[in-house]
Amino acid sequence: MAYHPLDQRSAAQYLKRAGLFPKAAAMTVTEIGDGNINMVFRVQDKHNGHSVILKHAFPYVRCVGESWPLSLDRIRIEADALEIQDRHVPALVPKVLHRNNEMALVVMEDLGRMEVMRKGMNKLRKYPRFADHISTFMANVLFFTSDLFLPAREKKALSGRFDNPLCGITEDLIFTEPYFDCARNNVNPALRPYCERVFWRKSNLRLEASKLKEKFLTQGQCLIHGDLHTGSILANATETKVFDTEFAFVGPAAFDPGLLVGNLFINFLALDGKEFTQAQKSSYQRYVLESVREIYHLFELKFRKNWDDHSKEPAFAVAGFQDYYLRQMFADTLGFAAAEMIRRTHGLAHNIDVDEIQDLERRRDVQVSILETAEEIMLRRGRFRRMDEVVAVVGHRGRSTGIKRSRKSRN
Repeated sequence: MAYHPLDQRSAAQYLKRAGLFPKAAAMTVTEIGDGNINMVFRVQDKHNGHSVILKHAFPYVRCVGESWPLSLDRIRIEADALEIQDRHVPALVPKVLHRNNEMALVVMEDLGRMEVMRKGMNKLRKYPRFADHISTFMANVLFFTSDLFLPAREKKALSGRFDNPLCGITEDLIFTEPYFDCARNNVNPALRPYCERVFWRKSNLRLEASKLKEKFLTQGQCLIHGDLHTGSILANATETKVFDTEFAFVGPAAFDPGLLVGNLFINFLALDGKEFTQAQKSSYQRYVLESVREIYHLFELKFRKNWDDHSKEPAFAVAGFQDYYLRQMFADTLGFAAAEMIRRTHGLAHNIDVDEIQDLERRRDVQVSILETAEEIMLRRGRFRRMDEVVAVVGHRGRSTGIKRSRKSRN
């Protein structure tokens, strides 16, 4: 079947032809995605309630138009990544029910019983199983798709399979554009004076971002999700599911934990500018920082256990090599976390943790706090030895400096 864009009506017809719904089904089709890049539909049979999620790619960025073309192969990559992840963490990703590479679509189980974690966290929702689940997801996928486990030829074949054209978006939006006055940046008008007079003059930060970009470009260590943050995770009190894997490629192992940690730190610092009571803020900020600490502790424990139990390469069993590898991964995790914090503040793509603060000056104060915290983490990333130390720095800035500090330095 030759590629053609689907709308709600043709999506329902396609699913019937594919045998996922009976011909007599009375179907409702609702668009549920943000519409920036892809079409995402929830399709339900009104007779019995059976429903699925259909994700369909356009050959360009929908929110921009045909002037920003995108490869349709991203849906093939997403489906491949989901199937590989399902082998290593079957309880933690949605099941692929159907795929069509030519039509650039994938059909997955409907997880409507769960909520996007970012939305829940902005309502101060807590997820008691999340640290355990996400640490398992990262430890298993990152280890079992790496040279630490795979035979060399199999790993090289994996790299070729995930030659992802979307990496260029990440390279520019995270590591390049936020460090100068790029036309694609999305800058809060109240923050612009700080960026122009302070942040964009920090050549030392731009140098560190360039070092991180080189790692992103050259370190093909394992299959990474490539966009792992709380907006790409569904959760409830007992379950966690990682989705939206279209940025997957073989890259640096630290990138996924870095993006996740950076987004959690943003959530922590954004609370300073919100309307909850101080008691509510303090309680949730403690929860967020404890989650970061627990996630990284469990991730490293599980990654080491996988290594001890399953790595067969003698060179990787040499005394001291595992510690060396994990020390470097930790430093890189912090670097990528800081880069994510910076790009989410005034780069092209923000998140609602901060942007739901309506007062632009109050938002600016939070944004400056995020930028200053990210700067400290990025510049000191090689000197931290444990996540406890980083959490202490972030916690101090959020509770003791936060808004007050940013008001002094905003101009």
